[in-house]
Amino acid sequence: MSGVAIVFMIISMLTIWGGLVLALINLSRHPEKDDDDVIETAGATGNNSL
Repeated sequence: MSGVAIVFMIISMLTIWGGLVLALINLSRHPEKDDDDVIETAGATGNNSL
């Protein structure tokens, strides 16, 4: 491989793995809420047909 190809490969690998690391850090700081925690009131299903 040429030097340019190696540089682009390293840049793309850092972009992919860096994005994965940042996503994992974000999820660890702000975990997703479970659907079990949501309490829906009666009539709040969103089916408002007129």
